[in-house]
Amino acid sequence: MKTMYDVRQLLRKYGTFIYTGDKVADIEMMEDEIRELYRSGVLEPPLFQSAMMLLRQELSKLR
Repeated sequence: MKTMYDVRQLLRKYGTFIYTGDKVADIEMMEDEIRELYRSGVLEPPLFQSAMMLLRQELSKLR
């Protein structure tokens, strides 16, 4: 996982589309969805970790 596009595509694969118009809110909602996919056993730990790291980096850029 290298870009936000990759995270969006991952979520889209599981039927989740997130766009509120607020980038910070979008990233926070994506984090919640990624966590939920991980908790339910859908995502493997390495994929979960790379997605969360990317989302946190993007969030820190915006704040």
